[in-house]
Amino acid sequence: MTFTPREVFLTNGVGRHKEELASFEEALRDAQIARLNLVHVSSIFPPHCTLIPREKGIRKLKDGQITYCVMSRNQTNEYRRLVASSVGLAIPADSTQYGYLSGA
Repeated sequence: MTFTPREVFLTNGVGRHKEELASFEEALRDAQIARLNLVHVSSIFPPHCTLIPREKGIRKLKDGQITYCVMSRNQTNEYRRLVASSVGLAIPADSTQYGYLSGA
């Protein structure tokens, strides 16, 4: 049995709270993935995989489901400091080849 994704989607979220864990939870809620058990994986976009809209991807997931993700995360304890993180995606023109996801 293999665990190769056939579809992926991208999402984003923002969390603001004085406690780090609470702000992370807010960001997961904003990204609509707080109800999932997230497992962090490395960053390969598999061959024959399709990028689907977030709404379609969210609908396919069930509460409490183990979900593999590539996550980029950033935080600060400096008041009013704006920080950002991102995930880049490189999808090859040839769908038989793998691509890259990169967090920064």
